[in-house]
Amino acid sequence: MSEECRPGNPERGSVTAEFAAVAPAIVLVLALCLGAVQAVIQQLRVADAAAGSARALGRGDDTAAVALRARSIVADASMSAEREGDFVCALLSAPCPPGPFSALGLTVTARSCALAGGL
Repeated sequence: MSEECRPGNPERGSVTAEFAAVAPAIVLVLALCLGAVQAVIQQLRVADAAAGSARALGRGDDTAAVALRARSIVADASMSAEREGDFVCALLSAPCPPGPFSALGLTVTARSCALAGGL
C-alpha cells in the first residue's frame, strides 16, 4: 500500500479543507465581477437616456415630459436640464442596480448636450 492511501495519513483531506477556505473568496470575486457588469450596463442605459433627453430638449420638448421618458428607460433616474449657449444639456443620475455596488450607494451619471432649436 502506498503512503498516500494509508489510513493514518495526516495529509488526507487537505485539498478539501483548502478548497473550503478559498471558496468564499472565489464567490466574493465572482459577485464583484457580476456587480461591475451590472454597473456598466446601467451606465450605458443612463448615457443612452441622457442622449435621447438632450435631443428631445433640443427639439423643444417639455422638460417634465422628457424626464418622464428618461425614467421609463432608467428606473429611479433623476434629470436636470441646463442651457449652455446654443446647446441644451441633460444630466441624468441613477443608482446602481441591486448588487454589491448599490450597497455602497454608488450612482451612475451621464451628461449629453444637443444643439437647441432642433437644427
